[in-house]
Amino acid sequence: MKNIVIAAGYATRLGELTKNFPKPLLKIGANTILGRMLDDIDRIPEIDEHIIITNHKFAPIFEEWKSGLNYQKPIKIVDDGTETNETRLGAVCDLLFAMDQLNIDDDLLVVAADNLLFFSFQEFVDFAKEKGTSCIMCHEQPSIEKLQRTGVVELDDQMRVLGMEEKPQVPKSHWAVPPFYIYLKKDLDLVRHSVEQGCGKDAPGNLAHYMVEHTTMHAWPMSAGRFDIGSLDTYYEAVEKYGR
Repeated sequence: MKNIVIAAGYATRLGELTKNFPKPLLKIGANTILGRMLDDIDRIPEIDEHIIITNHKFAPIFEEWKSGLNYQKPIKIVDDGTETNETRLGAVCDLLFAMDQLNIDDDLLVVAADNLLFFSFQEFVDFAKEKGTSCIMCHEQPSIEKLQRTGVVELDDQMRVLGMEEKPQVPKSHWAVPPFYIYLKKDLDLVRHSVEQGCGKDAPGNLAHYMVEHTTMHAWPMSAGRFDIGSLDTYYEAVEKYGR
């Protein structure tokens, strides 16, 4: 299984802090946001490589960061060639770009690079192995307002995904979907042809939505919380709460 980290965005909501520096490499205490995530994923036996897809502007910074690491599994930095927020490929196209450039034909763990997580991805990998399908994560979200800003899934009592909506005005459940996915090798043809079949390009949830409509997927309910770093305020809050 390959771990693919989607890290090609320009984090415009963090202003000057990320104008010339990638958000995933911002420090939370002694470690980076991304480093905290890789510390966990690197211990998963099924993972044999970390692939970080970034943009041309930030690729040298990621390469320099990589040179100081000592993980068990190798890390590969993939440059998508873009240099501005206006010319970005979008998360789905970045994933397809990495798959094409590296001829990837393995099970995939696909993660966004801007969250602090309080559980292990090993649980997610084990769940996907048990179900034998591609999988998404989910968590209960009581706030209708927050559900209206994310992906929302309907599930049966076996946690099989019955349907998914992106940013619904009238959510059909309280199951919200964070940006963490497992796509099994048997479903990679669907992934490869998703955009040409009308899948949205920008958010990683677009691909999950497309896949739910074309193959059987299950949703793993997160066993603990996460902290999404999406703005200056949330970054400084993370530093204050978790950087000590």
